[in-house]
Amino acid sequence: MKKYDKELEKSYDPLLVMEEARRCLLCHDAPCSKECPAKTDPAKFIRSVRFKNFKGAAETIRKNNFLGDVCARVCPTEKYCQKGCSRSGIDRPIEIGLIQKFVTDFEKQTNMKILEKGRNNNMKVCIVGSGPSGLQAAASLSMMGYEVTIIEKHEKAGGYLRYGIPSYRLEEKVLDNDINTLKKDLKVKFIFNTKLGVDVSLAELRKQYDAVILAIGYSKGKMLPMFENNSYVEVATDFLKRVKENKGNIEKIDFCIVIGGGDVAMDVCSTLKMLETKQVIDVIYEDTDELRASNKELQLARELQVNLLCGYKPVKVENNTVIFEHRKLSSQLSVTADKIILAVGQELDLNNLELEVVNNNIKNKKHQIKNNLFATGDVVSEDKTVVYSVKHGKEVAIAVDNYLKGGK
Repeated sequence: MKKYDKELEKSYDPLLVMEEARRCLLCHDAPCSKECPAKTDPAKFIRSVRFKNFKGAAETIRKNNFLGDVCARVCPTEKYCQKGCSRSGIDRPIEIGLIQKFVTDFEKQTNMKILEKGRNNNMKVCIVGSGPSGLQAAASLSMMGYEVTIIEKHEKAGGYLRYGIPSYRLEEKVLDNDINTLKKDLKVKFIFNTKLGVDVSLAELRKQYDAVILAIGYSKGKMLPMFENNSYVEVATDFLKRVKENKGNIEKIDFCIVIGGGDVAMDVCSTLKMLETKQVIDVIYEDTDELRASNKELQLARELQVNLLCGYKPVKVENNTVIFEHRKLSSQLSVTADKIILAVGQELDLNNLELEVVNNNIKNKKHQIKNNLFATGDVVSEDKTVVYSVKHGKEVAIAVDNYLKGGK
């Protein structure tokens, strides 16, 4: 049985990473770099690796993407950089994520110090939330010279990176390294166990700081009405958080139904199997050719013998028995399990902040809500991936800098 708390993905050694980098065609137009939302510039760092300049590769990654080590592990590269790889027309795309993982591991193993706080400009910015977009915004603003404080409702920083993504995909020590870099090298301050709208008001923060950024994410898992108040039911985000906080030491489940077909659903399914759940059935609304989960997550779920039932939707539930109907075929099935986990998306939890929401996003114009109030991350984006959160973290830092310096 694979271990829940150990990363599963293989790592390159120096010989293998050089061999993979040599496969790069050194394209002049660098389509892989154009396809990276965070502008990590894989073409440049792969070229550095090819010529044995691991230090230069690490500098390229970290300066362009503060969470380069995290993205190397969790980014669905087949949807972004590898999608643009010209090598695909010959055999297969370059393993960009694995090269990036090797380089960022090299950075840590050699104790490289790449980022440093910019010259202090005597202006203060508060970021509410320490998920990927908030962390990237903090790093970018610190390097611009701002005094940055992050307010976090939990006792540790990281948001969904810490409390959602399973340890077999992202070990906590990777995230802890980035948090330590923010604290020690970039002088970012953290205030924990503080919830906006409960322990501190938005009005107070806007008076105390020159600018405030909301990076609160989609922290609340969705509950379908038919499953409300059902003791057998748990939403995926709560389940994953509970497993991580207990380091996998939770009650054993013999048979579990998971409802949903995205990456979060796959995380739940694979986590259950690693915790020795005997039978896991994932019932998915989409058909096989419509699946939203990344190839890597789907492959792992299949390797762990998760049963995927595509094209079905729940129509009725009674205690721990769910009746499903196929969307297109005249087919119905009834499943009784020990536990039911819903992975049907997340939603905003604004906690009475009285902000206008449009299409499930906080209304904003280029990240600015009004005056010195900004937003970033999942709350302003349709794409909820970590790499897009990094993209928006960089963008909101520029927007705040322009505003505070009198730009438009």
